[in-house]
Amino acid sequence: MVQSCSIERAVDDVLARLPMHIHLGLPLGLGKANRFVNALYQRIKQLPERQLTIYTALSLGRPPLGDGLQRLFLEPFVERVFGDYIELDYLADLHHNHMPENIHVEQFFMQPGSLLNSPAAQQDYVSSNYSHAARDINASGLNLVAQLIARDPQDARRVSLSCNPDITLDLLPMIAKRRAAGETILMLGQVHSDLPYMPGDSELNTDDFDYLIDDDERTTLFSTPNMPVTLQDHFIGVHASTLIRDGGTLQIGIGSMGDALSAALLARHGDNEGYRALLDAIDITPWRTLIEQQGGVEPFARGLYGCSEMFVHGLMVLADAGIVRRKVYPDAERQAQANAGTLDESLHSDGVSVHGGFILGPQSFYQRLRELPHSKRAEFNMTAISYINELFGQEALKRLQRRDARFVNSAFTATLLGAAVADQLQDGRVLSGVGGQYNFVAQGHALHDARSVIILRSWRESGGDVSSNIVWEYGHCTIPRHLRDIVITEYGIADLRGKTDRTVIEALLNISDSRFQSELIAQAQQIGKLPKDFCLDPRFADNSPERLQGIAAKHPHLFPEYPLGSDFSAQEQDLLRALNWLKSKFKLTQIYQLGKATLDAPSPQAFPEHLARMQLAKPDGLREELYQRLLLAGLHATKH
Repeated sequence: MVQSCSIERAVDDVLARLPMHIHLGLPLGLGKANRFVNALYQRIKQLPERQLTIYTALSLGRPPLGDGLQRLFLEPFVERVFGDYIELDYLADLHHNHMPENIHVEQFFMQPGSLLNSPAAQQDYVSSNYSHAARDINASGLNLVAQLIARDPQDARRVSLSCNPDITLDLLPMIAKRRAAGETILMLGQVHSDLPYMPGDSELNTDDFDYLIDDDERTTLFSTPNMPVTLQDHFIGVHASTLIRDGGTLQIGIGSMGDALSAALLARHGDNEGYRALLDAIDITPWRTLIEQQGGVEPFARGLYGCSEMFVHGLMVLADAGIVRRKVYPDAERQAQANAGTLDESLHSDGVSVHGGFILGPQSFYQRLRELPHSKRAEFNMTAISYINELFGQEALKRLQRRDARFVNSAFTATLLGAAVADQLQDGRVLSGVGGQYNFVAQGHALHDARSVIILRSWRESGGDVSSNIVWEYGHCTIPRHLRDIVITEYGIADLRGKTDRTVIEALLNISDSRFQSELIAQAQQIGKLPKDFCLDPRFADNSPERLQGIAAKHPHLFPEYPLGSDFSAQEQDLLRALNWLKSKFKLTQIYQLGKATLDAPSPQAFPEHLARMQLAKPDGLREELYQRLLLAGLHATKH
């Protein structure tokens, strides 16, 4: 029988009922019961005879404020957007290398780039597919699960796993089996009033929990503000949008490249004339046959079905626009009828347009979900990650549902032979994790009409140094080259499936930045993978940012900087643009270049409100004077 109790009472009971080593499973991302976790963590820190191992992923924390201009920009923004979000105490200790000896945190996915310099986080990282997480956590001796839940406003006996049914639903049958064998495994739910109540597979009874903390929790939910979408990202999104088949299935990830794909799909559906004009300006002739066979450029007459481990804001926007609307059904007979167009949908209210495993996004996304009527929220079925990320189990039904699937995932590097890198640096440090990427790539090959699409920026710039993201070799890969399929950069599409190494190299050269093509060609020739007399097709010899800027200038309405909305004010958007420009162009050690930039900057009267926002209208001392001049230089360089 569920006990309604306080956090301190729950911690007391957990310590009394469980053995000396507590194995705590937490959902990834938003669904962690932070207040309970912190209370248990602090108690066990004071009990060196006890042990605690936490199994989780994506432990979310506010962005670090940093120093100088970054801090002046972030501090008021973070205060406004994250409010009274309760930070995880163990995450702070991981960042500061202060983890107690009797506590470990094993994660299979980390907030990207946030724990590169944490030895404890790097040493306790578990490289595992998302779909294997429940299996591995259960095998490690799990004896406590704690997560945020939403209460049914109509029935006090019902709750929803809301934002995170992903791993918990997979764990429940494993827990039931172990309980039947006499093991003590406790379930704790902490109600949060602002979590959207998601009906469907994520619904449970209160009696499914041993402890229920229901004290009207209203602290700010963690959110991921929409970041600016660059021209580079927009062109990637436009190319990817041409491969999405009407009536098909879409998986999409978080981040600005995913937002760019959503923006391009919105344009394809809502401004088809402008969208086609942009495609003509880009000249998609080299990929026209592939697009005709695998995708399309027409508006979405039948709509898409979303099947994505992460129910992202972009999918919600696409649903609101009438693009994500194709319904799937829970049995093979009805699904076959739906595919054939013979199902009377008015008689079947259990159709689902999105299957998702977890929710994470901006505050406006959570608010939109809360505002939807129950019947509309029921079309977004939050469910077990095993259902989404695997074909095993109900395979016949999944194959019927996931027709013409396009699994779109991002990488930060690709090799010229087709391997993709998305989770780990060359030196072995983990940037994020494999997550579900491998699962979706595998499905892209296992489903007869599906494709795996890797989206990638062809180049990057840091501190004035420009380098290629397409390289001859890299010390690690996330997706091996034998699973290569489609790779997209801002310069076009490379269809690599079933192709020879020479053809793969040529296709990737065609979508590489022209500043690096000669070096890449020489490396391939040196090793014997390209003939000595190889010549690049002249059509791809002008892959340059300048050419793309010229195209975008003629179609400005198709390149919004924040296509899904923004938490930044207009001034903050200007400031962020300026700060990103400064970061990309200068190193702090380059005194001459920094000095020249400050000399070329306009007067403070050019941007008085921006300087006021950064508390630099009246600089105090030489340091602040330098900050002011640098900021003015960045604002001048990036103004529209």
